[in-house]
Amino acid sequence: MAKKRFKNWKAPKILHGKPTKYNWLVLRPEGLKLGKNTDIGAYTLIAAHYGVEIGDDVQVGSHCSLYSYSTIDNKQGKITLKKNCRVGTHSSIMPGVTIGENTIVGAHSFVNKDLPPNVIAAGTPVKILRKLPEN
Repeated sequence: MAKKRFKNWKAPKILHGKPTKYNWLVLRPEGLKLGKNTDIGAYTLIAAHYGVEIGDDVQVGSHCSLYSYSTIDNKQGKITLKKNCRVGTHSSIMPGVTIGENTIVGAHSFVNKDLPPNVIAAGTPVKILRKLPEN
């Protein structure tokens, strides 16, 4: 199904502070590296000042926030979402975080630390709930 869905996938036009045709927004798009067949939900904010790399086949739910910098504690760092990971709606990803390949993040999660590949994680702050099979 995914292959058919993304048969004619093309990256949207991304301009600083302007919604894409899918209604998600990027600040500093020069800091964003977007993989193929990505699915980013409406009203998601990507603050790519210090780099955000989204791998192939990644899904990010609606109303998520990806912050490569934080004005609260002055942290900054590249966010990396590895191939085929999933981030549930209304989740926040903080500076310097890497989410591993095939990892699933539950809705409304606060991701303030790296997550390894092939796990399900959720919560505020995020905690690993269980491992997934590697195939």
